[in-house]
Amino acid sequence: MASPLTSPAVRLGLSVSAATGLYGISFGALSVASGLSLLQTCALSVLMFTGGSQFAFIGTIAGGGAGGTAALAATLLGVRNAVYGVSMNALLRPRGWRRYVAAQVTIDESTAVGSSRSDPGETRRGFWTAGVGVFVLWNAFTLVGALIGSSLGDPRAWGLDGAAVAAFLGLLWPRLRTREAGSIAVVCGLATAVATPFVPAGIPILVAAVVAVLWSLWGPGRPRGAKEERR
Repeated sequence: MASPLTSPAVRLGLSVSAATGLYGISFGALSVASGLSLLQTCALSVLMFTGGSQFAFIGTIAGGGAGGTAALAATLLGVRNAVYGVSMNALLRPRGWRRYVAAQVTIDESTAVGSSRSDPGETRRGFWTAGVGVFVLWNAFTLVGALIGSSLGDPRAWGLDGAAVAAFLGLLWPRLRTREAGSIAVVCGLATAVATPFVPAGIPILVAAVVAVLWSLWGPGRPRGAKEERR
């Protein structure tokens, strides 16, 4: 059995933690520029702790959307973590307080690192290293970014009023590696563009989220048997 110092899963988890955690600087700065306080920004990273949902939240706020709309958009994007939780719980079988910690650090990165290992011990080491590592570094750099953002003054003078959306797209882009993912992105983008002139700020992202969910359930390429079971 590999020791923590020589474990490939630990090394991978640490590298993923460093790369992802540094991106917290962008979130912290953009969150403050979008109108959230330093405390609200840090609370989002501690409690919500899922990058896509966090950027969707501040993007909606920056666009003039209400807090309830922003929270709903973030929730819809975060539903995938519940799916991750089911698979990782089956692999890790955490007990006691570890169940609650595992639930909090179950994100794209920890799930990907843990699931990439075939050895059960390596799966656990990869998951916990990536999950806890990203949590610590993401929150630390969120604070750094929020402090930097607080000193920038008017965000429009720096072009940051639209940067939250750009940051979210930057987070999304590496995930569009398959034809299906790209197709969903295009359809959701078109749905957002069509809805924008007719609905209040913040609602278009909800339209896009609903379209993505409907596609995942009944879109092209889904097995006919799966569709029939849902009926």
